[in-house]
Amino acid sequence: MTNIVHEIEKHPWEPFVPSDARVLIMGTFPPGNHRWSMDFYYPNPTNDFWRIMGLLYLGDKNALYDAGRKCFDLVRIKALLEEHGIALNDTGYKVRRLKGNASDKFLEIVEPVDLHGLLGRMPGCRTVATTGEKAASVVAGLTDTDIPRMGQYVESADGLTIWRMPSTSRAYPMPLERKADFYATLLHSCSAL
Repeated sequence: MTNIVHEIEKHPWEPFVPSDARVLIMGTFPPGNHRWSMDFYYPNPTNDFWRIMGLLYLGDKNALYDAGRKCFDLVRIKALLEEHGIALNDTGYKVRRLKGNASDKFLEIVEPVDLHGLLGRMPGCRTVATTGEKAASVVAGLTDTDIPRMGQYVESADGLTIWRMPSTSRAYPMPLERKADFYATLLHSCSAL
């Protein structure tokens, strides 16, 4: 019998924290770097996150994607996040990929993010949103709250509003426009849209 030891990965990026962050959006963990089109959150060109943001803020799902270079426009992305007070980080600080892929189903959170320490850097942020079920589960554990239903929120004892959004992975079977509707509700709720 062979024991397989899965390598522990540490999150590759620092949290992205605008000076006036109003909302913190959290996924689980980035895919392997062979799937990156940029060195930043939601780097996989097949992920819908930046298409949702392009649709909501710029009226075009491809506004933040450079088709010629086959990558997202990181300068425009960071400017949009700064302008609207959107912080990004993931719920997993250290993880093990049990199947060698990006699937949350096979991702073990070895060490979650220090959520309260991160929020301490954002005094104006009282809204946390997760992009998918696993991230929602991690945040629920860190805040001692229930996992909200998709598109809904719960309140924590210390006054956080915690939303659960649909996954932006293309593997999640929901049309992009429908996903964008959920994100629009969240972003309107915290005056980020």
